[in-house]
Amino acid sequence: MATDATAKFQNPDFHPVSKPQDYVPTPTVSPHDGLHYWQFMIAGSIAGMVEHMAMFPVDTVKTHMQALGSCPIKSVGVRQALGSILKSEGPAALYRGIGAMGLGAGPAHAVYFSMYEMCKKYFSGGNPNNPGAHAISGVFATVASDAVFTPMDMVKQRLQLGTNLHSPYKGVWDCVRKVFREDGVRAFYASYRTTVLMNAPYTAVHFATYEAAKRALNEISSEHADDERLIVHATAGAAAGGLASVVTTPLDVVKTQLQCQGICGCDRFKSGSISDVFRTIVRKDGYKGLVRGWAPRMLFHAPAAAICWSTYEASKTFFQDLNGSSNSGTVT
Repeated sequence: MATDATAKFQNPDFHPVSKPQDYVPTPTVSPHDGLHYWQFMIAGSIAGMVEHMAMFPVDTVKTHMQALGSCPIKSVGVRQALGSILKSEGPAALYRGIGAMGLGAGPAHAVYFSMYEMCKKYFSGGNPNNPGAHAISGVFATVASDAVFTPMDMVKQRLQLGTNLHSPYKGVWDCVRKVFREDGVRAFYASYRTTVLMNAPYTAVHFATYEAAKRALNEISSEHADDERLIVHATAGAAAGGLASVVTTPLDVVKTQLQCQGICGCDRFKSGSISDVFRTIVRKDGYKGLVRGWAPRMLFHAPAAAICWSTYEASKTFFQDLNGSSNSGTVT
């Protein structure tokens, strides 16, 4: 029966065409950028650690400038803040708390970029140039990654505000133990709501700007896109990081206040209310206090985003080449 049915539907006018000798089937490694999601996580982790370690001294200056009360730095100026840190403790003070940053940045950025790539694939609807998809994917990415990063960011900022003579903490784990003993788990997430409220618009602006700038730069120099790929990623990243950082500075000031309360004479707030912190800042320092540290914040995020995106894209390219070579070796 099967033979008769097959013969019935055969058309004598159609003849099978033999495959060319050099025919090689196209292998499918992954449905998204040719990478597995664990590869996005590794690429993101490398990018995050390189970015934050390279820019850590600038972050230290920003933290000192944003802290209120009797903390070591009271001047708003970048030059004065940096000079005061160097004069009081030397260059080593710029790297206090870098261990906490190293422990937090890698895992957080692994979550950050893998979540972004997963959401971008889902929300783009097959259109890679959809700015709305880029923005909403960035928001989902930051909500997930901030849950990982916020505790160590709090530890990092407390260590940054200490001094060799007056620091209440001996190191990262000593800070973790003391904070947990004195204030419990809640202290590690005191600024989580503010961080998400700050980073949600930050990442929405950041990712939408980055993808748009990258596309525009590739169109301008489309003939040399491969040769100038690193420059394109770095330039687009710097533009995205600089713009997004300036827009969200007031919320970053609030976040610093919540994470550093009670340290080095900084104010301690009765509640974790964002509006309460806003009112305290305005009362003590006026509205200019809400943009305190915007310059080092921009100086941090513009080059940091350039470093992060170029490192991330370079890592992706490495994995794409690795996947391509491994697949070509297995296809016969």
